[in-house]
Amino acid sequence: MELTELKKKANDIRIDIVDMIAQAGSGHPGGSLSAAEIVTALYFGGVLDHDPANPSKKGRDRFILSKGHAAPALYAALAEAGYFPKEELATLRKLHSRLQGHPDCRKLPGVEASTGSLGQGLSIAAGIACGLRINQEQGTVFALMGDGETQEGQIWEAAMFAAHMKLDNLVGIVDHNRLQIDGKIAEVCSPEDLGDKFRAFGWQVFVCDGNDMESVLDTLASAKASRSGVPVAVIAETTKGKGVSFMEDQAGWHGKAPNASQREEALAELCGKEAN
Repeated sequence: MELTELKKKANDIRIDIVDMIAQAGSGHPGGSLSAAEIVTALYFGGVLDHDPANPSKKGRDRFILSKGHAAPALYAALAEAGYFPKEELATLRKLHSRLQGHPDCRKLPGVEASTGSLGQGLSIAAGIACGLRINQEQGTVFALMGDGETQEGQIWEAAMFAAHMKLDNLVGIVDHNRLQIDGKIAEVCSPEDLGDKFRAFGWQVFVCDGNDMESVLDTLASAKASRSGVPVAVIAETTKGKGVSFMEDQAGWHGKAPNASQREEALAELCGKEAN
């Protein structure tokens, strides 16, 4: 897919995110919107080896959404890729829906792991990467974390394990939007400098503009191809709520659904960008 098409796809995913969260009346728009370029590059930019017609195919790459509350970004990408009908996005967080508030791998094709308990996703990804290595199977495992999530000790236990096991088939991505539910990560409990921390644990580190499609695409492709004998961390510098001006860089939009008028305003802005 060409770069212009990928940018349009990321915008389409943002439209889906806003619409489904507004219809649900609950959800997490801020960290879902900040990750739109990341999931777009993975699923549509040729980074992730995956097949919607055969979600469990041998040798595939895996994507683990460690920050499971950003499920709308994953659901939108999976629907756009054809894992399930787009009409189902309207069932987000509704009774008996496969699209729960956090991803459930038992219910929805394309979801590799049930996540949402913050801090656990990198451990899951490292375990899968280790299993693939033991079984001599192909495939790279990508795990997307929130920067606030890196305050969890389990993240660093997983980082230590992955480096010790030389899991160069593992790519950890940090959505570095600098905000969490209670405010700025620097004020709540600073985990900085994340790049230096991952390096100290023995990881190779790449940094990119996480809301610039070309930067994300190039960086994720390089991270996947690295295979330098150590796991790779990508620090993706993003803006929480990206794409909707009144949500951008606002911690208050971490876990709040837009009301009817806010939905219309957000969709008008996003649809206007698509028209241009």
